[in-house]
Amino acid sequence: MPFLTFGQHDPKIEEYQHKKIILKSDTIHYQIYSKGNINEKNKILIYFQGSDKTPLFMKTTKSDTIKVVENGITKDIIKDSIIINSFVPFDLDRIPSDYIFVLISKKGIPFSAGRETYKPSQIFLENESLNYRVWQGDEVINDLTTYYIKNPTKVVIIGHSEGADVVAKLGHTNKRITHIGFWAGGANTQYYDFALFIQRDVQSGKITQNEAVKSLDSLFNDIKNIESDPNNIEKQWLENSYRRWAHFSEPSIDNLLKINKPLFVAVAGKDEAVPIESSLLIPIEFIRHKKTNLTFKIYPDYDHSFAIPLQDEDDEDEDWIWEWMTVFEDFMKWVEQ
Repeated sequence: MPFLTFGQHDPKIEEYQHKKIILKSDTIHYQIYSKGNINEKNKILIYFQGSDKTPLFMKTTKSDTIKVVENGITKDIIKDSIIINSFVPFDLDRIPSDYIFVLISKKGIPFSAGRETYKPSQIFLENESLNYRVWQGDEVINDLTTYYIKNPTKVVIIGHSEGADVVAKLGHTNKRITHIGFWAGGANTQYYDFALFIQRDVQSGKITQNEAVKSLDSLFNDIKNIESDPNNIEKQWLENSYRRWAHFSEPSIDNLLKINKPLFVAVAGKDEAVPIESSLLIPIEFIRHKKTNLTFKIYPDYDHSFAIPLQDEDDEDEDWIWEWMTVFEDFMKWVEQ
């Protein structure tokens, strides 16, 4: 599910420093926000966003007509302004000053672009996979700790939605990582979430079990088609390519159980994209495997974006209370304890 855009925080788009890692077979672009000199910091925070195909910042041109009086004559003048929609939900002013904040651009997706002209590139579709994003994260951490902060006291990673799958695997493959935030992610393969939602509709009385059986059979057939052609970027299912689904089908619980560093799982009780039932397997499996490195917290009223919808009875438009930074500050207190 696409991440909702945020407009309540200053995106500080011009304050990011742009870095790249040039390798023989690829180039990785990443960005750093730092309050002060990067080399004077001793902690690293990296955010892995969800599955959206858009740049981290989208610019829209808005034209307004204003009236200007010159020499007693009123004239209409068109004035253009730029609106920036951010897919980075952090209030950068509230990130601790001893950290650098890092974003990693997905392959083939620019840092920012104009909304009117942007289209996902073919190169993005050809490289979209869990292992590719994990590899990117590993290379960026190694680059940061080689050239910028050589002996960090903390290397913290946060992944949201699809990004949660990324940090689950990266969390046990890169040894420099000290703390992991797994947010709004499920424990099972992503396919399983769709089956859960179908059964939810049965329990709520929206459909009968006989109707659910037909929906489940259709779901199983779709999954079979995807898995029989797992590298196809032309065929689509639910607005994503077969390749994307097949290459993100790995159950995150298999990776989470390999993590021995402190792990903070944040679950949204009203998540409309990843059912809470999928996440509940995580604490059960950690208990069963005698692992004690898990902090598991449910936020009962939050949706997938860690927001609370507010509906005015007289207004059809929904407003939101954004609670992302509440979760972040809970997480950072846990990191620093």
